[in-house]
Amino acid sequence: MNYRIVFVLALFALSNLALPSRADVAHTASGIALDAPWKVSIYDLARKQFTHPAWGWQHSERNYQVAMRLAQGDGLHVDPDVVFAASFMHDMSAFMPCADQKMEHGDCAALESGTILRDAGFPMVKYPAVQAAERGHMYYSDPGPTPEAIVLHDADSLDFLGDIGAARLIALTGEKGASFARAVEQLRMFAHDIPPRLITKTAKAIGAQRAQELRAFLDALDAQTLGAKVM
Repeated sequence: MNYRIVFVLALFALSNLALPSRADVAHTASGIALDAPWKVSIYDLARKQFTHPAWGWQHSERNYQVAMRLAQGDGLHVDPDVVFAASFMHDMSAFMPCADQKMEHGDCAALESGTILRDAGFPMVKYPAVQAAERGHMYYSDPGPTPEAIVLHDADSLDFLGDIGAARLIALTGEKGASFARAVEQLRMFAHDIPPRLITKTAKAIGAQRAQELRAFLDALDAQTLGAKVM
């Protein structure tokens, strides 16, 4: 018997038992690998509690996917763990109200998401980068120099543009007196104000296309509501 071959085969078998195959790794709805227990916990929390068509888990998942696309397009090295945590936690105050209700929601996330991430098992040495991304994610914010904050800022901004931007904002109409006409006015402002604030070259290209798409939708909407008289 060739004991060297037996030994190598035994090591191979043990390695297969110790490490899950790619097929064993769970994935999100859009295919993000949940390759760490903390990601499973955070995603499960988002799916169960962050359930709104404008601000819910779907928005967070799009932010992650687009942020990673922007990083690749601009050649930016980002930590996927940081992008994942910030993407799914940045709007948490829409569902878990901040103790200080006057606090800006990105600042609130940066203050209060730590406990949730720590309990889930997130590597907290990376948490300062998550906080920077949460604080700087809005289109009107300065994300600072960290690459994760830059790509999340641009990804979140792009989600206000195009058909998805229209769908998100219209989903908010009827809440707390928000009107359909006011949503359209806000969307026109987004199409004007957001593209110049995008930072990455990849986001600028996508943003120009989405702004054009959004304006075309709004112009058609004006026509179909009789010059916006019965909107």
